[in-house]
Amino acid sequence: MSERRAGPHNSIVDVAGLAVGNAGDLRLKSGVTVVIPDEPAVASVHVMGGAPGTRDTDLLAPEQTVDRVDALVLSGGSAFGLDASGGVQAFLREQGRGFAVGDVRVPIVPGAILFDLLNGGNKDWARHPPYRELGYRAAVAATAEHLGLGSNGAGLGATTATLKGGLGSASLLLPNGVTVAALVAVNAVGSATVGDTGHFWAAPFEIGAEFGGFGLPAPMPPDAAIPRLKGAAGDAPVVGGNTTIAIVATDAVLTKSEAKRVAVMAHDGLARALFPAHTPFDGDLVFALATGRRMLTGGLPDLVRLGIGAADVLARAIARGVYEARPAQGDLVPAWRQQFSAT
Repeated sequence: MSERRAGPHNSIVDVAGLAVGNAGDLRLKSGVTVVIPDEPAVASVHVMGGAPGTRDTDLLAPEQTVDRVDALVLSGGSAFGLDASGGVQAFLREQGRGFAVGDVRVPIVPGAILFDLLNGGNKDWARHPPYRELGYRAAVAATAEHLGLGSNGAGLGATTATLKGGLGSASLLLPNGVTVAALVAVNAVGSATVGDTGHFWAAPFEIGAEFGGFGLPAPMPPDAAIPRLKGAAGDAPVVGGNTTIAIVATDAVLTKSEAKRVAVMAHDGLARALFPAHTPFDGDLVFALATGRRMLTGGLPDLVRLGIGAADVLARAIARGVYEARPAQGDLVPAWRQQFSAT
């Protein structure tokens, strides 16, 4: 079996034809991340959390008419963050992009949000939430170059049960030449690390030392299987007060139905990296995006390998999002590097 290899950036920008942009506000402790394909790309979505917040995701069902999107948006801000897609849409309209309806073009920009309203940031924005402007700024900043991880974009104010969350990404080069990658904002009710240690649940899937190279603890702590839940030490977890939202992308040619299956399989990576996952308190969601640069010539087995790879990169991206988070004034939980930098 050939060695698993990440792409040159080990991020979603390793998928040819994608640009990613971040915008955030340190005082707000929140932000927006956008993925913009060079050309409209096939997309679908699968939701497994109990409290999702979304925009325009119904049109991504395989039986719906529109089969391609102009961008995908991940945002903080809970329901207020749904405005971010409008800002991205405004930018794309300036570029003349969008689904043609007569002589009008409507940019197709599905989005998903996470809850970061109680993370210590100042949310006193008066009449107009800032997310439309943050979405526009993220779109303007979109680039195919190195992507800032950790406390950036939609992950700027993210938290988990025990540590700060963050924006994570990872990529994988499959033996058939296809690239698959993930981008995720980690804001889980559960934990990305084992028990009270700094070891990541995703350790078996790590490539190199992309999130420290510490492996799993040996022996496993006797209390490792006891869930750590955000709010459990004080208030009970809040329904909809969490959510891990992700995009898995590939340069393969996929139909909407195939993209849907990749999104479904990618959720396995979320469950491997977070304990627990898919709870009533999370709105866990995965978009799948296909730029269509490479044919899958091996039939359904190739689609299976792609789905396995999608779960792989999502698990690694989640760990990287937590690992790369940085401490900031007003944080309510510590960053991994504050607690375990000498692990």
